[in-house]
Amino acid sequence: MKHFLRVLTQFFLFLYCKCLWRGLKFVIRKVTGRCELQRICYNNKPGAHRTLKIESSLKFSKNELLQSAVSVHPDSVEKTIDDIMTLKKINPDTNPQLGISLQASLFQIVGYRNLVLEVEKLRREPYDCENAEHEDMLLKLWKTLRPETLLTGRISKQWCEIGFQGSDPKTDFRGMGLLGLHNLLYFAEHDKAAALQVLHDSLQPKHSKMSKAEWEKKKFDKAIGYSFAIVGINITDLAYALLVSGSLKTHLYNIAPEMPSLAHFQQTFCYLMQEFHKFWTEEDPCDIMEFNRVRSKFHKRILKQLKNPDMTLCPHFAASDLHLVNL
Repeated sequence: MKHFLRVLTQFFLFLYCKCLWRGLKFVIRKVTGRCELQRICYNNKPGAHRTLKIESSLKFSKNELLQSAVSVHPDSVEKTIDDIMTLKKINPDTNPQLGISLQASLFQIVGYRNLVLEVEKLRREPYDCENAEHEDMLLKLWKTLRPETLLTGRISKQWCEIGFQGSDPKTDFRGMGLLGLHNLLYFAEHDKAAALQVLHDSLQPKHSKMSKAEWEKKKFDKAIGYSFAIVGINITDLAYALLVSGSLKTHLYNIAPEMPSLAHFQQTFCYLMQEFHKFWTEEDPCDIMEFNRVRSKFHKRILKQLKNPDMTLCPHFAASDLHLVNL
């Protein structure tokens, strides 16, 4: 019986989507004199509220021009808007704001899609120790986080001091490729004070009964807190998952006036690093073995926040000086 009711419900939902909803839209257009895109633009404020609805309207349209609009090249956005206005028989002279609103939202939509491709390309590019640019980035990360300590060699246990697992950091980048290194270096350079503080805290003993002298005798790779670089790569994976799943659209559509960029994504990573650090402290786990539990709980909290269309994971750090956030 339950199975029958489920099937019946799905049938009526399909009927509503295919027939009743299209009929309802036709009636609303005749009554208001406005198409769905006009109603969305005029009845919703700029940002995620508007852009998410426009994106949904275009993707699920019967018209091929509207369906393909979400995947056009950025250089073709203006022409696409003109084509949509012509298709919908909307006079741009009497509706100038509509074209502006549609263009802003479409730039956000295609920008997000291109950002996913750019991030994926970095993730798929492996760290190459024979590549001078890769090596320079890695050494720059060391110098930024350990400015007063000379690195004795490219292969060294010193890398554990900034949270890598062994003597050669390249093995830790296998999961996230160059994306992990890019994010760590961005955090260290653009929000140096916060990065150094998080690194310092991650190396502190968890249990107060252990004296500072006793702690300093221990190796950095045996830290009771967590490994800064490894957690950074793990949070990169979390940010990547949020981006690819579309969950970050709420945040990025609210902060990027037009096209979301790699810098917006990296700013988001910096925010997530700081928030995870706070969350880890609040959760007070017994040891690093609880990392996956804490990470999963943190991930769910961020997802819940991003369900609010007004939500922005608004950076409160030095990177905001780049004027990337449209408040």
